[in-house]
Amino acid sequence: MAKILFVITASDHWTLADGTRQPAGFWAEEALGPYQVFKEAGYEIAAATPEGVPPTADALSLSPEFNGGEEGAQRMRTALGEATELAQPLRIEDVDVDDYAAVFYPGGWGPMEDLPDNAASGKLLTEWLASGKPMSLVCHGPAALLATIGPDGTSPFAGYRLTGLSNAEEKQNGLADRAKWLLQDRLVNELQADYRETDPFTPHVEVDRALFTGQNPGSAVPLAQELLKALS
Repeated sequence: MAKILFVITASDHWTLADGTRQPAGFWAEEALGPYQVFKEAGYEIAAATPEGVPPTADALSLSPEFNGGEEGAQRMRTALGEATELAQPLRIEDVDVDDYAAVFYPGGWGPMEDLPDNAASGKLLTEWLASGKPMSLVCHGPAALLATIGPDGTSPFAGYRLTGLSNAEEKQNGLADRAKWLLQDRLVNELQADYRETDPFTPHVEVDRALFTGQNPGSAVPLAQELLKALS
């Protein structure tokens, strides 16, 4: 059976401009929704993180506040417990692109901490692009693309049409004024991507060649569904 790889942050915080550590991790909805989509379609799942560290779900993403109440929060916590593959990750360095049909990068604030400069992840994404296999990143997940920028300041993803969490959404999250940097700014100015956005927290997916991206948490499942169309 074909496999889909989840590359997930290993960080449990995001360091802000004043040195404060915002508790973080991956955003549960952005991993578990696509996980269920892929499993129901018959795919096997594997995971990889920096150094193979078991990933941490952001506690906020498991709270009633972000799941429509306690019942929804309990469903999310149950789903997390059942997604055992995500808790047993490989090291990114040990991943062989040939073993997988596609890759999926969930977001959360954690990826802003450890993926923008992770050389192993940057190498993996570059190899994936060369393979022609589909790759997908959602919300803050596209921060990982920054690690593909080489010493000459260029990336193989330059000019690609994509999306990710917008500046407007980060402002609504309440951390934009305290952040060292904002994702949209770096995707435009450093990656030199053709960044697209829609209204804050409205589902939005962009597809450019083999690159599939989603803007925010509500885009995660639609993004996974678009990826499945490409795989089929």
